[in-house]
Amino acid sequence: MSDRIFMPLMALIAMAMIALALVWPQGYGARSPDPFGSTPIQQTPEMRAKIEREKEGARRRAEEAVRAVKAAGGTVQ
Repeated sequence: MSDRIFMPLMALIAMAMIALALVWPQGYGARSPDPFGSTPIQQTPEMRAKIEREKEGARRRAEEAVRAVKAAGGTVQ
């Protein structure tokens, strides 16, 4: 392939990838820059409250399991 075709094609592909990276969502944990970004689902107050309730429930279940093992005479490491 001629360099006259290849190099401009690669430059065009590179610019397209950079443009895509500017608008592609950054995932649930990080917000995309304005004007493209929106508040991620996990950063909304309702979702944060739900996550905290789930963490508290998991911690409570783990403590209950430890107490159950101790009550049965087992050892917990």
